[in-house]
Amino acid sequence: MSGQGNFDGADEYTVEVADPLLMETLHRLFTQTCSHEVIQAAETAGWADTIWEPLAGTGAPWVGVDEAVGGSGGSLVDAVGVLKLAGRYTVPLPVAETGLLGGWLAGAAGLALPEGPLTVVPGRPQDRLTLDGDTLSGVAQRVPWAAKATYILAIVGDEIIAVQPGADGVDIETVRNLAGEPRETVRFERAPLAHRATAPAGVDAAALRRRGALCRSAQIAGACERIAELTVEYAGQRSQFGQKINRFQAVAAHLVRLSSEATLIGMALDATTYAIGQGDAAFEIASLKSIAGDSGSDVIARAHQVHGAIGMTREFVLHHLSRRVMSWREEFGSTSWWREELGRMVGGVGADALWPLISEGSASLQR
Repeated sequence: MSGQGNFDGADEYTVEVADPLLMETLHRLFTQTCSHEVIQAAETAGWADTIWEPLAGTGAPWVGVDEAVGGSGGSLVDAVGVLKLAGRYTVPLPVAETGLLGGWLAGAAGLALPEGPLTVVPGRPQDRLTLDGDTLSGVAQRVPWAAKATYILAIVGDEIIAVQPGADGVDIETVRNLAGEPRETVRFERAPLAHRATAPAGVDAAALRRRGALCRSAQIAGACERIAELTVEYAGQRSQFGQKINRFQAVAAHLVRLSSEATLIGMALDATTYAIGQGDAAFEIASLKSIAGDSGSDVIARAHQVHGAIGMTREFVLHHLSRRVMSWREEFGSTSWWREELGRMVGGVGADALWPLISEGSASLQR
């Protein structure tokens, strides 16, 4: 469960956690709806109504979006907690895109939130979108669940725009990521805008990328936490040469390392969530996405090493988690891209500000 820290005195540090009732409600819902068979079918169909309908009924996709614009309210900590659980249960739906990404853009643009899902154009370097009057032309790549969204939202120049997927001049090509999730190519040919507004200060392509990196890192944290639990449980049940395999030194070393790496991602997520509450957390987000990618890769490798052949079968749940971690680490900036971004930040502050940046994070740059 995600946490956010607050200092209540020089020597006291408390942790704010996501709403327990919300987390318990979603835990029960996902346990009941996100079965192995449902996830498998969603990878073929690209959608899962049997999960979306009850999930939307809880208001969880809109947690973290202000009630004034049609969201469910709640804190960033709550929203991150929702995404972490969504990653844990491999929820095959645009939870991040509907709330912390699409809901954020819609609210900033003054667009009333619809009852259905939203998606956003991630803003890849290859994308070329241009406005001509009240129409949009160009190509956007790897747009999550574009065909199922009520609106496709994008930042074009200094404007936030929304287009309906079924509008004239919108062509959607089905593309899937490694996990079978829709990441579609959308072509706009003078497609009419459903809404447009000047983006307020702080809402731009870089801010969208940072929020996307936070979302994917939260999902990775949840998935890796579950991978660690599955692997430890399996190693405690599987016997070889007359004893449980977790008694073998090499296996035990894998278990310790993958559990540590999964915990590291969760700690980095908590620290970043806290930093966002204090202001610009660009350094923390860059660090988080780098850690989520590197540690997530390590968790996957060690988990499959412990599981052996069964971990590669479609009948076992591990691949649902590992394929998503491998996909999410490349979205909203790959691991290598965020490493480079982190290097640019560190290299650009100068010698005197280096230690404050490392020890205090982005807050050191705002004094």
